[in-house]
Amino acid sequence: MQDARPKDHWIPMPDGRRLAARLWLPEGTGPFPAILEYLPCCKRDGTAARDETTHRVFAAEGYACVRVDIAGTGDSEGVFDDEYSQQELRDGEAVLAWIAAQPWCTGRVGMIGIGWGGSNGLQLAVRRPEALKAVVAVASTVDRYGDDIHYMGGCLLSGNAAWGARMFACLTRPADPRLRPDWREDWIARMEEVPFLAADWLKHPLRDGYWQHGSVSGDWSAIQVPVLAITGWADPYVNAPPALAANLQGPAKALIGPWEHCYTHLSRLDAADFHSEVLGWFDRWLKQEENGAEDLPACRTYMQEHFNPAARNTPRQGRWVAEAEWPSPNVSEEVWHLVSGGFAAAAGQGMLAVRSPAHAGQAAGSFCPGMHIGHELAGDQAEDDALSVCFDSEALNAPLELLGRARLKLRVSADKPVAQIVARLCDVSPEGVSQRISYRALNLTHLSSHEALEALVPGQICEAEIVLNQCAHRLRAGHRLRLALTTSYWPTVWPAPEAAAVTLYLEGSALYLPVRAVQEEIAPANPGPAQDFPVLAAEQLRTPSSRSKRKVLEDGTVVLETFDDFGEARNPDHGLATGSHATARYAIHPNDQASARFETQWRFTFERDGWQIAIDTESTMYCDRKNFHLTRKLRATESADETEVLAKEWAETLPRGLL
Repeated sequence: MQDARPKDHWIPMPDGRRLAARLWLPEGTGPFPAILEYLPCCKRDGTAARDETTHRVFAAEGYACVRVDIAGTGDSEGVFDDEYSQQELRDGEAVLAWIAAQPWCTGRVGMIGIGWGGSNGLQLAVRRPEALKAVVAVASTVDRYGDDIHYMGGCLLSGNAAWGARMFACLTRPADPRLRPDWREDWIARMEEVPFLAADWLKHPLRDGYWQHGSVSGDWSAIQVPVLAITGWADPYVNAPPALAANLQGPAKALIGPWEHCYTHLSRLDAADFHSEVLGWFDRWLKQEENGAEDLPACRTYMQEHFNPAARNTPRQGRWVAEAEWPSPNVSEEVWHLVSGGFAAAAGQGMLAVRSPAHAGQAAGSFCPGMHIGHELAGDQAEDDALSVCFDSEALNAPLELLGRARLKLRVSADKPVAQIVARLCDVSPEGVSQRISYRALNLTHLSSHEALEALVPGQICEAEIVLNQCAHRLRAGHRLRLALTTSYWPTVWPAPEAAAVTLYLEGSALYLPVRAVQEEIAPANPGPAQDFPVLAAEQLRTPSSRSKRKVLEDGTVVLETFDDFGEARNPDHGLATGSHATARYAIHPNDQASARFETQWRFTFERDGWQIAIDTESTMYCDRKNFHLTRKLRATESADETEVLAKEWAETLPRGLL
């Protein structure tokens, strides 16, 4: 490359604002195709270490790489207004046009990103900017209401509050004084005006226009550029890649490995060759090389097997498989009727009561593994299974492979106007170790639609369907398949206002399994192990660490406490030292749904050449049967003696409605 360090640039917006960018240029005079990554995670500190492992590699292969901070974040000017806002997407179009017009660019640009950044690539593809020719979307969503961190099946996820709190902390970070002489004025304005995202998202409990904006599943035909969609089975965003492969009209491929929420070469579970996958895709559509990328199988996936699950990172077991088409003709639906305690070939008879203590779900792990330092994964489900109504198969005489989304059709009634049902599929070993395969929650007031709700009439029988999350799992002979049902799933799902008893009518209740049977496997073209990649030579000032503890208080309240120290490091490119850590606490009494409470504290520190600032934030969410209560606090200081710059508090009370 021409210079070992990326260059900082300003990208002008039509209204006069400037967005901050880092630019890696290949050796030579160009022009080159370009790769854009566009997100709010602060290029000078937040993603600098990760960017070193990706954009430097892509630049060495002949791509101009551009990493841009969204308006009002990182070093960019302007005001951040919301996740995937119209301003954000309009700015993204302007960024793409600016890149394509540079003398070092061929005019062909691809977008890459994980989570927010990947979703931005998909959403910008819908708008069809001329320069955008291909997208690599990692662990992203195509349905902002039904398949993100806010709601699931009409149930409120606690991740809505947790992600809102995390963004509250991140959005208060300042621009770098070396790039922004107005940094202090801008920083104070950012803190004063930071949106209350957790509350804003909670004000939209239905699939209204707010969520329809940016949900590309509303019109698959709008995306006409080639899309490579990647995720991992430990990641919550497992449904988007197969949906894209099944519904896009242009080239679209799904790649799903055993990974958590990360670029796959950085996975702590099974690091894989991310770079070759990305370069192969962009070489085909940006450099227009005839490398056969369009001939890859529609869906390549890691078929997992039982691996003695634990919250800590443990090795995965399984093998890579591929399907030339998706949906695949190798997958057919088998109907397993529910009978008391198990399954049968014919419809069952009778009724079962499902009523769980409020703390059921403790073995679920983090909603989004990869966002923390450790202690994130779903563990042995036996503890939660004991609090559930379970249906177990007989010990299997032969292996059973599942690939796709299982469906559960139920006839139910409830004794309260609001009730939830949560379904889990588990692989139970002969020793009794239960591994979660898939799960999904449903708010029963959403039976008609997610747009118009109806309170339940106690005792009235209704039909419900739960489409579980995507899975790829092989149960060995001798193992049992378990379906576990609960009426709560804390702390993943925020509980209903009061404990509800759901009556399950076995006649008409059945599990529909996506069973895979293949006569001859095709070459899976799996990514293989991670290649060597560059690492930012940062000075480590504090080593990352984490801990997680569950305890029961004297009154019976169940508490989960976590601490993540993301460490402190000094960036060799510009000398800025940044550090952060976060605590979280989830509490609930097993006999009181309305006792649910979440609270978290974040701390960010910045230091260079005598300049020091620190930002402390606190966020809480709790409830009663009628309302949600959200509070947040901020305190910002500067200098070694932590002179207070700003202290502010906010509070919102919102009606629960039918949540």
